[in-house]
Amino acid sequence: MKNKKFKQKRKAWFRALKGLLKAHFKKPKFIYSGGKPTNGSIILSNHEGASSPMMLEIYADFPIRMWGTYEMNSGLKSVYKYLSRIYFHEKKHWNIHLSKFVAIFACPFVNLFYKGLNLIATYRDVRLYNTISESVRAIKDNQENIVIFPEKSDNGYFKHLTGFYAGFVVLAQQLFKSGIDVPIYVAYYKTETREFIFDAPVLFSELKAAYGSKAEIANHLLERCNAIGDPDLQQKTA
Repeated sequence: MKNKKFKQKRKAWFRALKGLLKAHFKKPKFIYSGGKPTNGSIILSNHEGASSPMMLEIYADFPIRMWGTYEMNSGLKSVYKYLSRIYFHEKKHWNIHLSKFVAIFACPFVNLFYKGLNLIATYRDVRLYNTISESVRAIKDNQENIVIFPEKSDNGYFKHLTGFYAGFVVLAQQLFKSGIDVPIYVAYYKTETREFIFDAPVLFSELKAAYGSKAEIANHLLERCNAIGDPDLQQKTA
């Protein structure tokens, strides 16, 4: 019997939209050093602009829910402000007038796409508690993999990532308290070769035992992410 093709749990209109996108975005090669992510894991990936989220959503054949900034989950006006002021201008370093112009046309599609993602909104204040609670339910009850793009991108997106925010460690700690030793995968999407490379998973308990703080755990996984994205660096750090 032929295996049934995997489909993300998305609404029919969004699956149709993704079908159209597949005609324009070629499938990357997925490379797994330690096997495909098992249900109920955390996946940390570089962002590579919009490329990594797009490729994962369109082509990942395992269940995912993504973290994403709350501005992208709060309606057209909020999406426009984020695209024009932060994404295009601050992160991609476009002229502010060009950023505002392009955002006008990009905003409706981006807003529609993020609605279809069933995004888990993230915050940099006490509302992060809501993010963590929803993510725990997604892993514990729905066996979904939580995809997080933790790179510090205030000054833009770089091939060699400069830092990781440690919010994912808070999620892993909460899961650990709930009796779940979550496996964490680090992934890197290379636009030049169209490869999505996944490192072998590591259990949070192992990271917790080896490193003393959230910052140290985040920095270790940052180094792993850069290593799998740069073969020369990987040889030096092996």
